Amino acid sequence: MNKQFIFLFFAVTGIFLAGFKKDSLSGDCSKIRNVVDTVGFAHLGWQTDSVMNRINRTYSTELSKVKVYQNTAWKVAICPHDDYTYVGWQYPALLRNIKAKTIIIFGVAHKARQLNISDKIVFDSYSYWQGPYGKIKVSPFRDELRRTLTKDFCMVSDSLQGIEHSVESMLPFLQHYNRNAEIISILVPAMNEVTMSEISDQLASGIAKTLKSHHLEWGKDVALLITTDAVHYGDEDWGGKNMAPYGTDSSGYAKAIKHEHEIIDNCLLGELRPEMTHRLIDYTVQPDNYKEYKWTWCGRYSVPFGVMTAINLQKITGGKPLHGKFIGYSTSIDHKPMPVDDLRMGRTAIATMKHWVGYVSVGYY
Repeated sequence: MNKQFIFLFFAVTGIFLAGFKKDSLSGDCSKIRNVVDTVGFAHLGWQTDSVMNRINRTYSTELSKVKVYQNTAWKVAICPHDDYTYVGWQYPALLRNIKAKTIIIFGVAHKARQLNISDKIVFDSYSYWQGPYGKIKVSPFRDELRRTLTKDFCMVSDSLQGIEHSVESMLPFLQHYNRNAEIISILVPAMNEVTMSEISDQLASGIAKTLKSHHLEWGKDVALLITTDAVHYGDEDWGGKNMAPYGTDSSGYAKAIKHEHEIIDNCLLGELRPEMTHRLIDYTVQPDNYKEYKWTWCGRYSVPFGVMTAINLQKITGGKPLHGKFIGYSTSIDHKPMPVDDLRMGRTAIATMKHWVGYVSVGYY
């Protein structure tokens, strides 16, 4: 998701703000990753409480439609990461079913190209991430997992992690439901399908070893959470790019939505199979250049990589194949934005027929 120039200032300076801070309770020094986007996302406890109250009041119908899954613990989930005013109900509708204490989050690496990072997954070295209700601990399993990976397959970059907004979008909701939640942030920059397969296979093996050695259960103790916004559509305010292959009138909008559901139905729902990740890559990435869009999903790397990891992990740990359940799809213009201005929040991008974003959420068990 492209952010406006005024927001980029906060994104860049976030690297420097996320330094070593003293833990007033324990007395030791801990490296804390501060919040980057304080406009689109809630970052204070009272903001998060207010957002939750408004979602529950305004979107009760939407939330009730997926109530059937309320007691299901997702092993894997796919979640949007755009402004709360636009995404609204999909955040809690999906994330309330993350029951695990440890959440491995596969984030989009929007700025990876600027830092010349590709073809490997990216960890951080933070001790905590700042949450609205206090610090969110980084799981000690992070470094354990990283050591299971070939050095060419991964790296540590607080520079990239410090300016990426996709992971932090979900943290207020995760912490709202579980104050003891711990996370591992893994950013997925551009990489081809073969590289994805190789790294995800190693990572799944590492996760399986961690589960076994610590007597943990996938879904109950550890969950995988993948973030993506769906299509970025339009011909205005996209950095001079025309990303509206069907046009920007009502007919073009309808065709784009149909294309979105085709991708979701064919690649994300039902029994999860390896060929579905290949299909998703084929839908979203240019065949002759894996670093270029074919259909403008910012999660064109995070989603197939995360799904590959889940499929491999399921194969190692045994059990029935994962099943994807549709939680919701919406766009930034198909409903009235949730009011947040009085909460010291706002919008980081416009929402018009010439500039809109799609949002999809899927849970797997």
